[in-house]
Amino acid sequence: MQRRELIEKINKLKKEKNAIILAHTYQNVEIDEVADFSGDSLYLSQQAAKTDADVIVFAGVYFMAETAKILSPKKTVLLPNLNAGCAMADKINVEQLRNFKAQHPDIPVVCYVNSTAAVKAESDICCTSANAVNVVKSLNKKEVLFVPDQHLGSYVESQLDGVKVITYSGFCPVHHEINPSDIVEKKTLYPEAKVMVHPECPDEVVKMADYTGSTTGIIKTVKESSDKEFIIVTEKGVVERLERDCPDKKFVLINEKAVCETMKLIHLEDILNTLENNVYEINIDEEISNKAINAINKMVMINA
Repeated sequence: MQRRELIEKINKLKKEKNAIILAHTYQNVEIDEVADFSGDSLYLSQQAAKTDADVIVFAGVYFMAETAKILSPKKTVLLPNLNAGCAMADKINVEQLRNFKAQHPDIPVVCYVNSTAAVKAESDICCTSANAVNVVKSLNKKEVLFVPDQHLGSYVESQLDGVKVITYSGFCPVHHEINPSDIVEKKTLYPEAKVMVHPECPDEVVKMADYTGSTTGIIKTVKESSDKEFIIVTEKGVVERLERDCPDKKFVLINEKAVCETMKLIHLEDILNTLENNVYEINIDEEISNKAINAINKMVMINA
């Protein structure tokens, strides 16, 4: 089936089923052509919850679709490919979190949204890469536990005086494997380029950044900048969208390995199949959902 025909069929089914499509910024850029919203995971779920759609198709990974279901329990949430998981989220489960808490009793748990619903439910409060510093600061504690990303937790600690952030040992493989030599190499080729780094990267990489922030933060800062060259130190999908939106600027991907393979599993054909056959529906245990949304709402109240 030709691309244009696929898009037409998807848009027709969207109207018939009162559905919306969410596309994370790491997705194949073609998904944006049928998406109603694109951006970071929590933002997408929040936008979907505000709509009167009956069906949410989440072009992302499993934990993102879970978050959409938590925030829109009465809507049908569909994930186009059940193999679309997250290596970071998979690094911690409820039993592992409970053991981590037992090793550090009476310390609040801050949970990065890149985690399963069950892990969110076992935590005190959630955070995003954009608001993690503010969330931890708001707790007014000398010590906090941070799961699952050790690098984001370490970044938060570096931004706050007198706060010890005890991190779980998880990480995003795509960001974890980026190292300072990658930046040195790219800066040699593009000496005037600004280095834009996601805080899921290791400390030594973050220290070389001209700007550190979420994917949304990186995109916004680049678009507003008068600079013309940028080294993008995060997943390839961000580069593809910036190249599309800012043709007058030069974007350099930090390395060719900066690709999340599970984020690339969803294609237009999968979106069409999802809408035609109502697959694959995401459901969450009510008790887990209620606890998880409490952790999310605590975060939202801080950043309101």
